[in-house]
Amino acid sequence: MSHSLGVRQVQKQKTRQALLDAALGLLEEQSLSSLGLREVTRVVGVAPTAFYRHFKDMGELGVALVEEALGSLHVMVRAILAEQDGAEERIDRTVAVVQQHVRHHPLHIRFVARERHGGVRDVRLAIAGEMDRFAEEVAAALKSQPVSEGWCDDDVRMLAELYVDRLVTTAAALLDAEADEGVDAEGADGEGGAAGAAGSEGAAERVVRVARRQLRLISIGRRHWREEGGGE
Repeated sequence: MSHSLGVRQVQKQKTRQALLDAALGLLEEQSLSSLGLREVTRVVGVAPTAFYRHFKDMGELGVALVEEALGSLHVMVRAILAEQDGAEERIDRTVAVVQQHVRHHPLHIRFVARERHGGVRDVRLAIAGEMDRFAEEVAAALKSQPVSEGWCDDDVRMLAELYVDRLVTTAAALLDAEADEGVDAEGADGEGGAAGAAGSEGAAERVVRVARRQLRLISIGRRHWREEGGGE
């Protein structure tokens, strides 16, 4: 009996993940508010009633996608910020991690970028909550660094929120840049295509360069914040 329960539980988890994966694929071209559960269950090959064994509605499925999309990035960036290398090295590694995450999880990034200000309230709140936890984790890492000595908690949190906002914005910009490069590359065989591809070849690299400069600007401001009485 226990073996049968275990098999059923595994199958239930597989179906739940299949629903999440199907929804994520469909959301590449539309918003969550326009997606119906029948579309999702049709892709998975289950009856619409089966959806409710896993999620109470599409909003709850969207919240699960938020947790899936942002959870792994928390761990990676927190680990980088916790290292005691110089600011330049931390910035370069952090941007590289974001770039790698975008390449490995483009649909997740697209979903978060679109739904961050989308029409499903529960999902908006979930994204805001995840980013809030992200900022808490980053703040804890920043607080442990010597340059933060003498900073009040509010100022450290403000700094963490700046980093988080830049990283999420950079992820969305990288996704668009790499998508544009792909479109240009597909048209490279057509008339004028090669020139177009060459002209946009560095789009993602430009996003990376701007992100590094923005984070370095934040880092410079950080070093001088206390000197200017910013925390008073």
